Amino acid sequence: MRTAWPEMELIELSPVTTVTFSYDYYYDDNCQNQHLQHTSTFLPILYTAVFLVGIAGNAILIAALVFKRRIQRVIDIFIVNLAASDFIFLITLPFWVDKEASDGSWRVGSFLCKASSYVISVNMHSSTLLLTCMSADRYLAIMYPTIARRVRTRSYSSGLCICVWLLSCGLGMPTLLSRELKKQYGKTYCTDKAVTEGKQIMSLMLLILAFFFPLFSILTFYCSITKRLCVHYQRAGKHDKKLRKSIKIVFIVVAAFVVSWLPFNFFKLMAILLGLLKQPDCFPNTVAQLGMKVSSPLAFANSCANPFIYYCFDNYIRRAMLRCLCPWVKSSSSGNSSDTLDTRLSYSLSNFLAGEHVARKRKRSVSL
Repeated sequence: MRTAWPEMELIELSPVTTVTFSYDYYYDDNCQNQHLQHTSTFLPILYTAVFLVGIAGNAILIAALVFKRRIQRVIDIFIVNLAASDFIFLITLPFWVDKEASDGSWRVGSFLCKASSYVISVNMHSSTLLLTCMSADRYLAIMYPTIARRVRTRSYSSGLCICVWLLSCGLGMPTLLSRELKKQYGKTYCTDKAVTEGKQIMSLMLLILAFFFPLFSILTFYCSITKRLCVHYQRAGKHDKKLRKSIKIVFIVVAAFVVSWLPFNFFKLMAILLGLLKQPDCFPNTVAQLGMKVSSPLAFANSCANPFIYYCFDNYIRRAMLRCLCPWVKSSSSGNSSDTLDTRLSYSLSNFLAGEHVARKRKRSVSL
């Protein structure tokens, strides 16, 4: 789901040199980047697989939650919007598969160059912000269950998702305005206009505010959740099995986000800083360019990973997806279908916190 692949450009340096990669915002014309062999074969195959698996997975997830279950849980509102963001991005992926297969040549016109680049930028921002909202929602549900019962409503979550989409559309505007077609050595490339120092500074600010700050927020939320769960189960005298399951889900969601997004954005940050500092040494620039190229498939693959994560680790979503695929098969699960891990943890923690409050009152009354 998600990275600024339109910022990649293929440039033929001379009539006899091979095609080499550059990234529009951060490329130094004085440095010749290294060419990665077999990318024109490997990447189209990988991205085609991501497209097919991601389209199917996200379509089933959306259909299962919207049409079969009609969104019974608050967290499902964020999950559906995240799946929709991934699905919209994946629709544009065939254009970039064709670009990679044709050694960087853009063959589908100026409108699709701008439109698909804009869609990818909006997807990148909306996915990050939605994951942050989901982390905050889980944090509120587990850490403050009493308050969460009043605040976590469908209307509030829907309004928050609308704000995320509007903000993401606004953050994607620089990409829409900067993309254009350029012809060089007989080929047409979908690339950015001439870079300026002001544009690099704006890219740096967007990267920090739209990725690194949300990443820090997500890690903070989940570290606080994990700490609270450890304290809760230790004091409650529960066995470690349920604790391990709770924390396992937390860390898998965080790990998928970090593994998919952090490498590419780290090298992107490195490239921006090198461009602003105007380093004369070409080696760091080469490392940044190759790092973005190697790590970009991870960010692509994240677009099809989320449905499988939820299928494997969320019983409610797994039942919904199975009923969507096999409507004639009845679920053998017992109990309330909307009773999920967060629901049980919230109820348990609410009772636990109430018990702590009563214990503190008793201590105060005894001391008096």
